[in-house]
Amino acid sequence: MTDSPNRVINPQPQPEDRLDQALRPRLLSDLIGQERVKENLRILIDAARRRGEPLDHVLFYGPPGLGKTTLAHILANEMNVNIKITAGPAIERPGDLAAILTNLRAGDVLFIDEVHRLGRVIEEVLYPAMEDFALDIIIGKGPSARSIRLKLPRFTVIGATTRLALVTAPLRARFGAVYRLDYYDLTAMETIVKRAARVISVEAEPEGIAEIARRGRGTPRVALRLLRRVRDYAEVRGEGIITAPVTKEALDLLDVDQLGLDDLDRRVLHTIIEKYQGGPVGLNTIAASIGEEPDTIMDVVEPYLLQLGYLERSSQGRLATRIAYEHLNLPYPKDVQPRML
Repeated sequence: MTDSPNRVINPQPQPEDRLDQALRPRLLSDLIGQERVKENLRILIDAARRRGEPLDHVLFYGPPGLGKTTLAHILANEMNVNIKITAGPAIERPGDLAAILTNLRAGDVLFIDEVHRLGRVIEEVLYPAMEDFALDIIIGKGPSARSIRLKLPRFTVIGATTRLALVTAPLRARFGAVYRLDYYDLTAMETIVKRAARVISVEAEPEGIAEIARRGRGTPRVALRLLRRVRDYAEVRGEGIITAPVTKEALDLLDVDQLGLDDLDRRVLHTIIEKYQGGPVGLNTIAASIGEEPDTIMDVVEPYLLQLGYLERSSQGRLATRIAYEHLNLPYPKDVQPRML
């Protein structure tokens, strides 16, 4: 069984990623890629500045590692306000949320990561806070209980989620702006890796940077992690310079192939193709076959395979595509029937 959280290409945050704080852009003009989202945010920021108001509530969604947290910090910096950070699972009781809300000042940003994991009771407290900037508190119990409404300063909630479908409709409706973050193209990834190499003071040749970017799965967090691993390899086995041959040797040693697929990705594809004749096969069946959690496959493995076109989802389950067979050097069966997606 693969230790999924420790995969070098796992887009979920890992302890070593705290080093990426210095690499994070502070302003919108410093952000590389995500041009459509950036343009929309520029308009949102400029309009709020002209009116002298806080930003409207914003929801970012998309695969992990694409910069949702970074964008929250950028919005706070652009508006020159403080940012308070929490996560859906961390807010267990209404009192926890009340404590956070009553400590906000006018214009502050409250960033809630994994907003889809907020409890229903917590959401009920959050609704009037987002809509009316008021906090309803129940004092006492039984017949003597009474409700008190506290006024809150106008603030901005920025939510982030990898599972938009799990965000309840009432909560989603209270975000005035909803933006999807997409995987970064190769040019943007190369620029990100080049900038990071300069910040961490490692000499890198263009071919080495391009190789890291190509295997970074379109995800900055993954590319920066690969950069650190290649730097380590270059210092120990090379001359401290990230060249194309050094990069290839380092990433081959980490079992990350030319497209950024690792052993777990390939095992998922091999399972669908070899055990289940290319599919369709259910998510839970795949997970049981390779000894992984279904959520790991759905959140970490599938998004990139879908992006590459190696995997398809149908009403019957997951299917491997022709190009997935070609990538694994497996013969594509000639008798495959057209599939209903």
